[in-house]
This record gives sequence, structure tokens and C-alpha cells, in this order.
Amino acid sequence: MRFHPGSRLHILTFALLLFAAAQPAVARLTVMHGFVDYASALVWIQAEHDGPVTVAWKARDGAARQVTQDARAADDRVLQVRLTDLAPGTEVAYEIAGDGDRRTGVLRTQPYWRKPADARDITIAIGSCFFLSDPDPPWRSTYGSGFEIFDAIAARRPDLMVWMGDNLYFQAADELDPQSMASRYRRQRSFAPLQALLTATSHVATWDDHDYGPNDANASYTMKGESLALFRRYWANPSYGLPDAAGVFGRVRYGDVDIFLLDDRWNRSANDALDGPDKTMFGAAQLAWLRDALLYSRAPVKLVVNGSQMWNRANRFEGWNRYAREQQAFREWLLAQRIEGLLFLSGDRHFTELLKVERAGAYPLYEFTSSPLTSGPWVNPEPVEHENPDLVPGTLIGKRQFGLIRITGPGDARAIALETYDQAGTLLWRHELAARDLTFRK
Repeated sequence: MRFHPGSRLHILTFALLLFAAAQPAVARLTVMHGFVDYASALVWIQAEHDGPVTVAWKARDGAARQVTQDARAADDRVLQVRLTDLAPGTEVAYEIAGDGDRRTGVLRTQPYWRKPADARDITIAIGSCFFLSDPDPPWRSTYGSGFEIFDAIAARRPDLMVWMGDNLYFQAADELDPQSMASRYRRQRSFAPLQALLTATSHVATWDDHDYGPNDANASYTMKGESLALFRRYWANPSYGLPDAAGVFGRVRYGDVDIFLLDDRWNRSANDALDGPDKTMFGAAQLAWLRDALLYSRAPVKLVVNGSQMWNRANRFEGWNRYAREQQAFREWLLAQRIEGLLFLSGDRHFTELLKVERAGAYPLYEFTSSPLTSGPWVNPEPVEHENPDLVPGTLIGKRQFGLIRITGPGDARAIALETYDQAGTLLWRHELAARDLTFRK
């Protein structure tokens, strides 16, 4: 069709072109801050199409730095770029360009101090059980909701968020299909209500059954190699397992806090197996690493993070109490080695609670369970949970929620506050400790 310059069609067409030119570029890049250290930071990026992606930032000396990598379909177009030569305790601006999109952002490097008097306050957010329903049958569900919780977490400006498992839920169609598993990761990571949180803080994660494989999956899951590869692709932890021991376990350091992420799936014996010396939740190699890592740590606060509960004697589902011999051996080792500063964190249960497990001749073992983020909460946990003698009164609540761990005060007298908030950001409970409460009294 031909049109004359003065025609109404020409005028309309010209106006539409001007309108299109004025619109912002289509958002094709998803960005998440991964592990951020003192002088470097991992930035996780996913593009929609193949092609180069460039990340630019300024180093501590003011010099411009940039890295260009190719987004490739073979890697789900995921990139993990390390920003280097950064100054501790500073804000670092960056710009990402690629796939017809441009993103800018600011991340914060970890503060570093030598003297206890110079210790900085640290806030760590925790959460588990992020369910996002499929848009179409047969797996569409109303089970997941309350997605405003992610903005509520971001509003607290935590220094770090620890995802404690069930960070997505594989469905039946995914369990034997790596492509379907990857598609679920992509859809969940690009979910609009999550985007502000992804760059509001840095993120590390461990898994539980649903983001490892099927419900209650154990070491027998035949696709666990593919599942591990996807987990490593979609999360930017500082490490995963050891060269001779596969899995997602590892250590994360933030200031004077050591965080030990455990893998309760890769080596897990069946829950229903008869208890005995061969029944394990973690496997010998991972437990040997954990013991050595705890002995090595000099952190006044040591957070041990696991997908399922570790010390709940009332748990009739997937807790470590179903592996009583292994659990007891570790408990005795902690006592014999006089390991100090321990706090245990877990998810999975679809309620929040704080357990205080008394020990003869030692400080109590505390376990802070935080679940769920958006999955359906267990509104009325069974009576045996309420009657648990280790339960700290007022902390067992079946609601969508997230947790905060606030560590404040000088380095030789750290104070610890454990807090739970609902999906709107309203405080549900708070429990205060001192780091000295987690030590063997002389």
C-alpha cells in the first residue's frame, strides 16, 4: 500500500513510530547478586537470546573494568560474572548491557575489620519453600500465594539472604526431563514479584527435596547429576561440595559469621530404612568436612543451615531424628570437641518455630525453622509439635513468613536477635541471645 505524506494514514504511522521509539527497551536480562566477598562479587545474569553480554564497573582505584561473556543456549543463557578489585565495605555501581537490554545496579561488598571494637552490624534473611504454580493445567494450583513477601524482605535491606531449600518445586513432568527442570528454573527466576529482592541483597542457597528432585527424594534419584548441574547454574554460591565429594554443601563467610550450608539429599538414605551404622542423611565425606570446618572456624557465630530439621524430636516426617545413630554421634562429637557459637537453621516444615535443646554440661542447641515463603502454611500443626518440650513458647506459628538474624555489638560481645515476619512484613516473634550464651562457661 502506498500513502501520500499528508494522508491520515501517514500521520498515524509516523505517530506510532515516535511512540515506539520513546518506549524503554524490552527487559530481556534477569539479574541476581550472588555471593559478595570483601574484594569481589558474583553477579548472576540470564539473557533471552544468544549473544554477548558486557558487565562494567569501577575498581577500587577508580579504573574502569569490564567483562564480556557470551550467553549460550547450551547454558540456558546464564552467566556468572565476577566483579574484581573492589574495596571492602563499599557500594559498587555496575552496568550490564546485552540482548537489547541495559541494566544498572549497586551492590555492597562485605565490611572488613581487624579489631573487635570495629565490628559491624550484620543482618541475614532466611527463608524456604517458594512455590510458584504452573500457569496451565494439569499442574496449575492455588497452593502458592503471598508473593508480596519478597518485597517485604527487600525492604529490610539484609546484608545476605540464605535460601534454605525447596526454593522451587519440581513437578512430575520435570523429574526425568532436564529441559523441563531448566524451564521451571527460568520461569521462577524471572518471576516479576521476585525481581526487586534479587538485587536488593546477595543470595546463597542450599536445597531440599523439591529443588533436588521428587518429594522426599534420597540418594537413589537417578537425575541428581542433572539437578546438581542446574543448581550450580542458577545459584552463585562461593563453592559446591569438594573435588572428591559431590553436592551443594559449603561454607559462606560474612564478616565474623560463618555459615555452613549442608546437603541433606545427595547421600541421603531412605527415611524408612532401619536405623543403623549405614543409615545417613549427609554421608561420611560431608560429615568429615563439617567437623573439620567447625574446628577450623574462629567465628563467634556459626550458622549451620539444612533443608530439613536437625533437632526436632517431635518431627514424624523427614527430620534428622529419623537417623538417630548418626544424629547422636554428631551431638556427642560437638560436646566432646566443645564447639561454640552454634545456631542451627532449617526450613521444610511450613511453619516457623524456635527449638531450645538442653544439653548436660553444655549450652543449649538452638534451631530456628523458617518456612514457608509462598507455599501453603501448616496453619494448625499437630498437637505433638505444640507439646514438644524443646519448643520456645510463642514461636510455633503456621503462616507464610521469613526470618531475620540480626548480629550487633562489638566483636567480643556480639548480640543475636532471631526474628520472624509474616508476608506483609509484620513482626510475629523475636528472641534475643548473646554470643556468650553459646559458649562453654569456664
